[in-house]
Amino acid sequence: MKAFTLALVFAAAVFAQGRGGVVSPEVLPDHRITFRISAPKATEIVLRFGDSSPQSHPMIKGENGVWTVTIGPVQPEIYNYSFLVDGVKAIDLANPLTNTGAGVESSVVEIPGDPPRFDQVQEVPHGSINIHTYPSGVSKTQRGLYVYAPPDYYSQPAKRFPVLYIYNGGGGFEWEWARNGRAGVILDNLLAQKKAAPMIIVMPSNRPGTPAPGVMLTPNVAPVAPAGGVPEFQLLKRELREEIIPFVASRYRTIENRESRAIAGLSGGGGTTMTVGFGSLDMFAWFAEMSAGIFGGNANTPQQFDIETVAPGFFKDPAASNKKVKLFYMSVGTEDPRLPYQKKALEDFQTHKINVTFATFPGAHEWKVWRHSLADVAPKLFR
Repeated sequence: MKAFTLALVFAAAVFAQGRGGVVSPEVLPDHRITFRISAPKATEIVLRFGDSSPQSHPMIKGENGVWTVTIGPVQPEIYNYSFLVDGVKAIDLANPLTNTGAGVESSVVEIPGDPPRFDQVQEVPHGSINIHTYPSGVSKTQRGLYVYAPPDYYSQPAKRFPVLYIYNGGGGFEWEWARNGRAGVILDNLLAQKKAAPMIIVMPSNRPGTPAPGVMLTPNVAPVAPAGGVPEFQLLKRELREEIIPFVASRYRTIENRESRAIAGLSGGGGTTMTVGFGSLDMFAWFAEMSAGIFGGNANTPQQFDIETVAPGFFKDPAASNKKVKLFYMSVGTEDPRLPYQKKALEDFQTHKINVTFATFPGAHEWKVWRHSLADVAPKLFR
């Protein structure tokens, strides 16, 4: 009965917020933020602000049934938030910006900087984010793919470009690097400052068998389900080599050699980088893993990563490995529980005389860390 009552209260809040013309969030000139939600029948509403360790801010109910709280000032950044309406989590229905992963997880508010943040839309030449659907025999369904093409791709029609293949986390989807990761915005800004080489960025799905949005499955043909561990990486490897790279090459002016291909990924996508990427040294020369759990600190990882299993001889001849790998980049948040495992893996690679570029950024297992990682590693690619 209590759950039913809470559902009714939440439904009332949803209706009121959608019909009440409430402005939320309102970013003030001094970087304070006012949040509002219309819920006349609610008895308590709390703002939950932040990503890894959200802060609770009780809201005050006005005579018109609109609850309000003002917080800050806060630093220029992209923040996630949600409401607890009598204990029921709700997004801000007055705000179309949401953080989407496996579901709509929270609402998003952006605080602009002066000068602008590295991941803030600026008055610079812009590339494009193109959405594709391709047939996958490996996954037995139609799969989604996002592609960033830099401004030069359109202004220099005879030019060919290197390609960065970058994967989302294990529980996410192919659109996340474009939306939550601001990949196109970050590259536009770096290119305008001449800090990075013009490149195409391909954003595939890191979840084998997941169909593209809106795709109807063929009757009696089920998609390949994610298996977890090594079998999953083998599916991703086949799909990348046999389907994605040829698909992109047939539609974009790419440079088709290993020196012009990079692979990267966050969290579960970092595991893909380490297994699929280093298992395809004939295809890739640039590698960047971000907050991967494959080294430990992840309950879904059955055993510690072994580079010799993926790329036999990698440790035995470090000089040859360093010559073949143009860049091996590792990054992680300073508050991420995976930090000590990342450091231990770094020490192992360095003990075997493998060149590694290691970076940490403030934050936990969250998008602000990965946006910083992309902005840091992109200028190092294809140089």
